[in-house]
Amino acid sequence: MAEHGSSACSHPSERKYKIALCQLFVSKNKLENIRHARELLEAAADGGAKLILLPEMWNCPYSNELFSLFAEEIDADDLSGSPSCGMLAEVSRSRKVTLVGGSIPERFGSHLYSTCCVFGSNGKLRARHRKVHLFDVDIPGQLTFKESATLTAGDELTIVDTDVGLLGIGICHDIRFPELAILCAERGADVICYLAAFEMNTGPLFWEVLQKARALDNQLYVATCSPARDLTINHAAWGHSTVVGPFGEILATTGHEEAVVFADIDYAYIREVRLRLQLEKQKRKDMYQLVCVSNCKF
Repeated sequence: MAEHGSSACSHPSERKYKIALCQLFVSKNKLENIRHARELLEAAADGGAKLILLPEMWNCPYSNELFSLFAEEIDADDLSGSPSCGMLAEVSRSRKVTLVGGSIPERFGSHLYSTCCVFGSNGKLRARHRKVHLFDVDIPGQLTFKESATLTAGDELTIVDTDVGLLGIGICHDIRFPELAILCAERGADVICYLAAFEMNTGPLFWEVLQKARALDNQLYVATCSPARDLTINHAAWGHSTVVGPFGEILATTGHEEAVVFADIDYAYIREVRLRLQLEKQKRKDMYQLVCVSNCKF
């Protein structure tokens, strides 16, 4: 699901605003997770952020065994079946901020999805992104995990028009696939938000370089938000929530502890970068093209 407003809102030409990443500790108590997430969201809003991110699986420990127990049904017209999304709607409306609400396990019929809901500053659900690329991995002696054992992959690219401009949305393993980022950039996104719970094996290897690559190749901002690290669970998060600029430079980051990370998003800077290196004009579209073949609704 992706809803869009007018093109005038899609490209706020003189806009500069503050983004915040809420890297929070996740417990096995859903109500406590919701309460605590609200605290960090409100702290981020108090700090001046107009766009705030939560991490992947923020209401639930990252575990195939727990996804079903913590899952919620998400009805855009009636959020009473989703206490997590109900809280996000309340905070976005009361603080007049745009929330990229991490991801939670969503129950839809017989399927479970890792789903990110984006709420506008009026508290309305603007978009729903279901994780497209599921994380199935087998590293002998280190890590074996198969998201597809419990989760279903989404099948839509998500770009959402908000008060702060066009946002591309991805969840964790989605960042490994440059095609998604390229399509978001081609359709006007100036910020791509990745909600992620990279773990302790892949985090040191890929986390930073993938963010820089997606930002640098597409000349846009990349914002990533991770849970804080909990070494008592099997899938401990790497942490290091980060904002990367369109030259691939790290603008703000943190370690693995709980934190709220702030940075500035400046659309004038994006225009400056794209004028310096006019990659879009230099692309050889007579030789190659990337085509979105399924469920690309804009």
